[in-house]
Amino acid sequence: MINITKIRPLTIADYDALITLWQRAGLSHRPHGRDSREAIARELARAPDSYLGLFVEGRLAASIIATFDGRKGWINRLAVDPDFRGKGYGRKLVAAAEEMLRETYGAPIIAALIEQDNAPSRRLFAKCGYAHGEHICYYSKREHPDV
Repeated sequence: MINITKIRPLTIADYDALITLWQRAGLSHRPHGRDSREAIARELARAPDSYLGLFVEGRLAASIIATFDGRKGWINRLAVDPDFRGKGYGRKLVAAAEEMLRETYGAPIIAALIEQDNAPSRRLFAKCGYAHGEHICYYSKREHPDV
């Protein structure tokens, strides 16, 4: 069986496949806010390498968002389609995101945002060498629930 994989930056042409992947992977999304086609198009125009996708035989099997805030790299929204889990694709995407953040931005620190109840992602990032910050709490202030 041939299993051709390719990792590449996503474009707005991949939007529908990305949203479908997020839904299949159980990630929540805000279709009328920060996850709308328009909002993601703006993000891609500003940072075209920030959304990475792993394709298996042409199908989007996994995705990740990697951004840089000027001080550190951030990884979030790792999603692996249930049909493709357990094959190491999540680790490959984390490594690709780390490489992009270091080579493009010189990021000396890379952090991952993971929801507390997402045990599979927490285990994956631990296997990739990430340490849980016991004394760090994440707070957010939103203009609207959709952002």
